[in-house]
Amino acid sequence: MAGASPPTPPPPPGGRRRLRDDGLRTATSGEQTKVEDIVQEIFNACKTNHHASQFVLHREKHFHYLKRGLRQLTEAYECLDASRPWLCYWILHSLELLDEPIPQSVASDVCQFLSHCQSPQGGFGGGPGQHPHLAPTYAAVNALCIIGTEEAFGVIDRKKLLEYLHSLKQPDGSFLMHAGGEVDVRSAYCATSVASLTNILTPALFAGTAEWIARCQNWEGGIGGVPGMEAHGGYTFCGMAALVILKKEYLLNLRSLLRWVTSRQMCFEGGFQGRCNKLVDGCYSFWQAGLLPLLHRALHARGDTALSMERWMFDQLALQEYILLCCQCPAGGLLDKPGKSRDFYHTCYCLSGLAIAQHFGSGDLHHEVVLGGPENRLQATHPVYNIAPEKVARAVMHFLQQPVPSLEPAAATN
Repeated sequence: MAGASPPTPPPPPGGRRRLRDDGLRTATSGEQTKVEDIVQEIFNACKTNHHASQFVLHREKHFHYLKRGLRQLTEAYECLDASRPWLCYWILHSLELLDEPIPQSVASDVCQFLSHCQSPQGGFGGGPGQHPHLAPTYAAVNALCIIGTEEAFGVIDRKKLLEYLHSLKQPDGSFLMHAGGEVDVRSAYCATSVASLTNILTPALFAGTAEWIARCQNWEGGIGGVPGMEAHGGYTFCGMAALVILKKEYLLNLRSLLRWVTSRQMCFEGGFQGRCNKLVDGCYSFWQAGLLPLLHRALHARGDTALSMERWMFDQLALQEYILLCCQCPAGGLLDKPGKSRDFYHTCYCLSGLAIAQHFGSGDLHHEVVLGGPENRLQATHPVYNIAPEKVARAVMHFLQQPVPSLEPAAATN
């Protein structure tokens, strides 16, 4: 019929809301629309099939992908030669989330390899013989805590680690990532994380650190890499987690932070973006969603009576749906978004975010929300350290039995 309006498209599944660009198409709105088109195809196919089995975590395929990676990597990973402790951590943590045991021989081999990555100056480098750096130091300590044996704990030279952290400490409370390197919120988190796990956290080491992190919260509500920078999911998690360790979350505007992070869950895809006006990315399933348990705890400590005692403050089912439908590689491993390649980084953080979305609270307040069959259930992860809660407890109890190393006056004042 002449002049008739085009047929109204069917509503998106679950009442999800697609981007409305108000008729003004930009480069970023065009990219967002492309992603939504691909995701809508996947959602529509799932809805047409009417099979609950669409929501399946392909555990066996992921396990084989991870198991191979722990022993042998292709030439494509040559670019990550300076990130080898990270590869150990990403794979070991993914396996523990899948509740797959690490063979003792493999665990021992990892311990020996990481011992070769430890620098005589303290801390760990990205590979044997490489200069120490706080990022692989964090990854190595987490990997060793996941293994959790006497051999693993014995690898860490706590006195040298404490000296190394002091050598990176800056007068304003921040930390360098490595000698002569950059300063940002990642370094504060890496330092607080390894120090708290290994019982070398001292008031002198972290004097001024919490206040410096608080200055990184900007007008958006999230946290940037340094004061004055744009809020970013990775930096925001690092800053908030470091403040939780230091017991100074109250220095942040928590409600502004809550508003920012909950706004990062995409209305249509269900996953999270890292920054305002960016595309969804599976890795932010942890970096952003992992903030919500930390915020929940901080607001509960303030006596906020509006908090649920059964759910986090984001759409847990929508996030699980995005990960299960859009982030799994058919051959095993997980990825950023449809069309991207799998890798161990995204496998680790997609699974970590899935675990956060499945588990609320702990102890008597523990509630589970698992999309799909019970076989999709992952083990819980600690929202501060992103390793299993029982592994955190084991490491903390082990190192609490050892005194904090004493330092020479020169090292303590660096």
